[in-house]
Amino acid sequence: MLYIFYQGDHQNMKNQTIAYYNQNAASFIQGTVSVDFQMTQDKFLNALPGKRVLDFGCGSGRDTKYFLGNGLAVTAMDGSEELCKYASAHTGIPVKNMIFQDLDEMNQYDGIWACSSILHLPKKELKMVFHKMVTALDTNGIIYTSFKYGTFEGERSGRFFTDFTPDTFSDFIKDVAQIRIEEEWLTDDVRPGREREKWLNLILKKTGF
Repeated sequence: MLYIFYQGDHQNMKNQTIAYYNQNAASFIQGTVSVDFQMTQDKFLNALPGKRVLDFGCGSGRDTKYFLGNGLAVTAMDGSEELCKYASAHTGIPVKNMIFQDLDEMNQYDGIWACSSILHLPKKELKMVFHKMVTALDTNGIIYTSFKYGTFEGERSGRFFTDFTPDTFSDFIKDVAQIRIEEEWLTDDVRPGREREKWLNLILKKTGF
């Protein structure tokens, strides 16, 4: 199915997605902050070449808190002002209120954790953000990211989503320089009552060429 979006539509959906998280921050936090995500968190930790991590769309701050507890130097950000407030209180560190498109750093991180976050970008903007993420990584740095499994792109439940399968993501990422897929795996949703939903998980590595 083909979805066509114009620039104004993208801007409206971005605003709508952020508004959704501001308005539903309490219920979103309740449904995610205590979820056991250790298997994936540890897979990321074991692949890291260093200790500097960007939690790129940190939500409740669940993962930032886990990484801090494991001795990492974590920078956390989120586009939702309400989630930033909670995540700051939950983790004990300042959380930046910024959108993905505003990332503008070079060689600053050994890893970027983008768990269920950049899936809210349309593919055109997502590709641009991936370029920014690669630039922000140091040599041999890694990215963990996850997407709902499927081929849908558009508005769903008040937010914008881009879904991927292994094949469609492989095709999508091939135009992004200096990045390769290191590992990919499918999981069930870990939230109670959502077990039938599938997720595509990926670890990507920055290459020297």
